[in-house]
Amino acid sequence: MKMNAGESEGFFSLTKEKQYLFWLCQIPSLGATGIRKLGETFGSFEQIYEYALYNIEERETPAKGILRKGQWQAICEAVPHFEQCEADFERLRERKIGFITPLDEEYPGLLREIPDYPMGLYMRGRIPDPDKPGVAIVGARGCSAYGERIAEEFARMLSDEGVQIISGLAAGIDGAAHRGALKGKTATFGILGCGVNICYPSSNYHLYEEMLQRGGIISEFTLDARPSASHFPMRNRIISGMVDAVLVVEAREKSGSLITAELGLEQGKEIFAIPGRLTDRLSSGCNKLIQQGAGMAISPGDILEYLGLKCKKELILHENHVNGLEKKEKMLYSCLDFKPKHLDKILSESGLSLAECLSILMELELGGYVFRSGNHYYGKRL
Repeated sequence: MKMNAGESEGFFSLTKEKQYLFWLCQIPSLGATGIRKLGETFGSFEQIYEYALYNIEERETPAKGILRKGQWQAICEAVPHFEQCEADFERLRERKIGFITPLDEEYPGLLREIPDYPMGLYMRGRIPDPDKPGVAIVGARGCSAYGERIAEEFARMLSDEGVQIISGLAAGIDGAAHRGALKGKTATFGILGCGVNICYPSSNYHLYEEMLQRGGIISEFTLDARPSASHFPMRNRIISGMVDAVLVVEAREKSGSLITAELGLEQGKEIFAIPGRLTDRLSSGCNKLIQQGAGMAISPGDILEYLGLKCKKELILHENHVNGLEKKEKMLYSCLDFKPKHLDKILSESGLSLAECLSILMELELGGYVFRSGNHYYGKRL
């Protein structure tokens, strides 16, 4: 596309401003709110650099009340590194890494609405489609097999209905949500607590690679920033900020997942939780959320209803298939739940003989109605 002189000048000015903003984003002590307020005070990010360049010996901040002690000094100390930052900025495209800022039209609109929105997002792959709904699925790293399965199935079914799944690419529920979304039809996005050049945990590297083709990897931290405990609460505000609703699958009463839910509430997002047993510590956080007014998610349809969508295929087809089962198969199926039950309990509730019960369970498993989770536990497939 050709640009006329005015457009070319505007494009050049925007690029230069992004370079100065990129330079500021390399100073970890500043933070998103500090950078934004500095830009508003000076009128542009370039002016911050110019002032620091010609007042490099000045140790007092010219923007009192905005910067904490030592932050202006950090800016002055970064001035000699501007040329290197400029070169690094130019190399981003060669490395297939995007740098999206609030100066860009493609900056996620939902994210602009949170008070401490990030001033720079590094991106591999692409960013979420603003015309499609998004749901964050979060939960415990040390989740149960049941929780992992629920996260994966909910993500797959939501993805099949055009919902973008966003999570943190962590172990446990996050990874299960991404896996499920990748089995669906819509993109999934991982928001990292480290730089986009790092996959954490490394065990999710296969997901990381596939998501580059089927979505994106996004972070506000510099490219090679290592994961840090202080990064994850910051990361969580972006996860909740980029979506329409947050689903918590399994969470203890004090956990990062509940932080994401609380941030979502502050941002005006709808919160859903998967209910669990009262005696299960992994369900205590979810049950507390429901007690406090979060939506109880029994099926993906609960979330789709909120989003104004209809689960057109999976839920209807599944119901039709179940209705088409033989009498004994349907009876045995009704004895099962989404949380796996032991064979002894199934035998007791169904009244069938062991041989007959195992035969029907095998048929249901082969038909895709039932899954087996080991040690003679069986559960309904969603």
